[in-house]
Amino acid sequence: MEVRNGIYLLVLMGCLLNGIRATPTGSKRVSDHTAGKCGYEGCPTVAENMLNVHLVAHTHDDVGWLKTVDQYYYGSKSNIQLAGVQYILDSVIQELLKDRRRRFIYVESAFMHQWFTEQSQDMQETVRELVNEGRLEFIGGAWSMNDEATAHYHSVIDQFTWGLRFLNDTFGECGRPRVGWQIDPFGHSREQGSLFAQMGYDGLFQGRLDFQDKLKRITTRTMEMMWKTSDNLEESELFTSALYYIYAPPPGFCFDVLCDDDPIIDGPYSKDNNVKEKIDLFLDTVHNMSKTYRTNNIVLTMGEDFHYQDANMWFKNLDKLIKYTNARQAEGSMVNVFYSTPSCYLKAVSKASVEWPTKSDDFFPYASDPNSFWTGYYTSRPTQKRYEREGNHFLQVCKQLSAITPTKEAFYESHLTVLRNVMGVMQHHDAITGTEKQHVADDYARMLYDAFEACSAVTRSALNQLAGERDSLKLEWAYCRQANVSSCPMTENAANNVVLLYNPLGHSSSDYVRLPVKEGDYLVRNDRGQTVPSTLIPVPSSVIDLPFRESSATHELVFHAEQVAPVGYRSYFVSQEKSDASSYAADIRQEDNVSIGNDYLTVHFDENGFLSSITVDGKTHALKQNFFFYEGAYGNNEEFRNRSSGAYIFRPNGTDRVVTDVVELQVVKSDLVQEVHQIFNEWISQVVRVYAGEEHVELEWFVGPIPIDDGTGKEVISRFESDIESDGAFWTDSNGREMLRRVRNKRETWELELVEPVAGNYYPVTAKITIEDATHRLSVLTDRAQGGSSLQDGQLELMVHRRLLKDDRFGVGEALNETQYGAGLVARGKHWLTFGASSRNKSLAYTQAAKERFLQNKVHLPSWVFVSPSGGIAYEDYLNRFEKNHSFLSNALPMNVHLLTLEPWKDGTVLLRFEHLFEKDEDTQYSLPVQVDMQEVFANFTIVSAYETTLAGNQWKETAQRLAFGLKQKQKDIAPLDRMPKNPLRFDLKPMEIKTFVVRFEQKMT
Repeated sequence: MEVRNGIYLLVLMGCLLNGIRATPTGSKRVSDHTAGKCGYEGCPTVAENMLNVHLVAHTHDDVGWLKTVDQYYYGSKSNIQLAGVQYILDSVIQELLKDRRRRFIYVESAFMHQWFTEQSQDMQETVRELVNEGRLEFIGGAWSMNDEATAHYHSVIDQFTWGLRFLNDTFGECGRPRVGWQIDPFGHSREQGSLFAQMGYDGLFQGRLDFQDKLKRITTRTMEMMWKTSDNLEESELFTSALYYIYAPPPGFCFDVLCDDDPIIDGPYSKDNNVKEKIDLFLDTVHNMSKTYRTNNIVLTMGEDFHYQDANMWFKNLDKLIKYTNARQAEGSMVNVFYSTPSCYLKAVSKASVEWPTKSDDFFPYASDPNSFWTGYYTSRPTQKRYEREGNHFLQVCKQLSAITPTKEAFYESHLTVLRNVMGVMQHHDAITGTEKQHVADDYARMLYDAFEACSAVTRSALNQLAGERDSLKLEWAYCRQANVSSCPMTENAANNVVLLYNPLGHSSSDYVRLPVKEGDYLVRNDRGQTVPSTLIPVPSSVIDLPFRESSATHELVFHAEQVAPVGYRSYFVSQEKSDASSYAADIRQEDNVSIGNDYLTVHFDENGFLSSITVDGKTHALKQNFFFYEGAYGNNEEFRNRSSGAYIFRPNGTDRVVTDVVELQVVKSDLVQEVHQIFNEWISQVVRVYAGEEHVELEWFVGPIPIDDGTGKEVISRFESDIESDGAFWTDSNGREMLRRVRNKRETWELELVEPVAGNYYPVTAKITIEDATHRLSVLTDRAQGGSSLQDGQLELMVHRRLLKDDRFGVGEALNETQYGAGLVARGKHWLTFGASSRNKSLAYTQAAKERFLQNKVHLPSWVFVSPSGGIAYEDYLNRFEKNHSFLSNALPMNVHLLTLEPWKDGTVLLRFEHLFEKDEDTQYSLPVQVDMQEVFANFTIVSAYETTLAGNQWKETAQRLAFGLKQKQKDIAPLDRMPKNPLRFDLKPMEIKTFVVRFEQKMT
């Protein structure tokens, strides 16, 4: 088709972002009202010389908490909670149609998607009209309202992308949210704010603030601020408003079927007529609120958890509230009340010539009273937190294989959608946090398992296309589902296996592979006919002795898979036969002066079996590690000082207790890996290992069942003690990206009064925690979200597991007492320890911080191990009839650039994200801006088109414009859509910058 005057370009771009929506069949409903406008153009007019009260009608619908997702949607299990989302949406739509002045906001795309797809075409068109007229507005818009402490930025971006894509495809531009709405998460991360800014949001509303922080903000009129959400990115400021009543209506004005407040009774002859009292109270309320904000606009959130199941109750009373309050203007009242939305509020306050206060730190930890620090949920349900992280890992693999496979099978999109949906649900602030009821946690696990199975069909098909669909030969590619207990039926029972490592990173990767096997002889050969050195390492006895473990594996076969291609794979052939390159690791039960190491480092153990020191660069430094536990406070929850430790809050009952004074050791050494197996007691053990050629120490901890026979709950920590003079400071990551400096017993924005010195110094650790001084630096990386701190100089501690006996009375109604197979939950996980020169030493060409960044990326997205029994295929057939290596990239990306996203998008396009891995000044080399040439990276393809979008993929970058506030109201000029650069194939990435593109590829003819 010939392109004239940019018209085809406009149509094409609209299709890629918004999809093509056909006109519904049948008769189209005609609106009873004059068409309004969506967005800022449709906002109500505010009165310049009055107090403008923006009534925001909303519902807060948890995507699982006390009930499962389906139970909440359908309204079942009312004995647990009276909540049914389908009835909320049914009722709200009918009430909005009665009066065009009414407005309503909705947040959770997961529920909206489920409800909308069940509606008739006529009803769907009615909803679109309400959206187009601005009467129904989407706020937030992600698949769920995600947690901000324990969610990884990768998953946050994905679930926003998925939710916003649904809104774009279904409702077009009027369905695009402009405002972040994080009203219930238990503390707020700076990275979350940064992501909102990068996604083009104009502002953010928060519900929960630390009680001391909020009191100061109320008294100093700093409830709203310009939040500098990144130390690295330009235009990272985000207007942020803290809601006065968290997200509830003011006292006396809750008009839901779930509320006890009286309605507005305006019968002229009724003895119960309460109009005067209600309006008097309302005017007092809004006047008091207005004293804490800086403009003549305030927001009232008129709704709560699962409100509006009978929306008539709310809207009838809000209509009266507006009517009778505004009638007081005739008596001299200067209060103007109307239906509004958060975005309309932003528009109103953006025009005020106000110098807003600023903030550059985050909002952690959150405390709701002096004894309630919500820092326990950083660790709650540790196995669920790990399962979610694996889900993100597999989602990236599944998306990439779906995108790069030449032939897209019909089921690819639907199966991939299952995992996208579930991973969006898992980010919810009562899912990844572990603050849900046990039966809901079980349902989350079921959903995620089913989603793994669905996407496994995609990966199996894709790999057979790429690797093995020749001469009708197919392999049954699968993964070891029970690798967490060193079990894998395929590797245990098949005589020969093909092992394929898929690398989702944008540069080649080398990985140590561990396969559970029976005792015997094994031969590992690569794609070039070479024998690969391997060794057998005994499975730790604590794993072998698990009563529920059904496995014949006694060892793990370890080999080094080198140079696995970027966005591609490399395969190996493993057979049960004698090999001179395979060996059993030396098993040394007793040894004096125990140490393990390689050419880079050595770790030493003392006479009691504890890790005691580390040698790096020829110098030995004190470095101890041990396990401790805090006893959870057990109170009646009737007053602050009697609060119990629970799913949300961490409240130790006194100081920490060491678990043992002597550790039993088993030392295992080979050329590939050296390990010390430690047994601390009957329920804590650990493997400390050092691989050949690696500059870090891996600690694989194993905790549980935590004993409760003594009637006390326990919160288990791993503590590291060094000689680093940290001077009260430590650093934790923000959702896996930028590092934030923490200072013990201090907050940046107020004078802290602390009565809980342990819990009040805990912070979320999504990926890494660090201490350093002028000479050295210690960092520990995690494989899941955990709570962490530095309670004394030179120390780091991470909470790995917790089991408690009483609810903390913040809503979940159950003690965090997880069990499995009739006993307490067992958790197994990893820490990666690095020790080296301080980052303050700028003379180093390759800093310790740089090594940590690369390691962090690698442990977050290691090569995914697929295994298939060979099915009688001999090694020679494997060599001759299979594609043993593959890479989608022609050239690897620069080392400091991460391919964050490669996924199938719309109409044959793919969504690509490139991320600069480093912060400013983190490394002398890798922190510099870097140039990426897409055509060079994908040289085997012709890039037909590439258009940059905002971070979530729902706006073209060149046409995106955010509101400016206060004294910075000059808006930037934007390029007309038809003059956008067509192919920005070569671009620069600055530190921490992410660029997102919608790209169309064509395979080059050979």
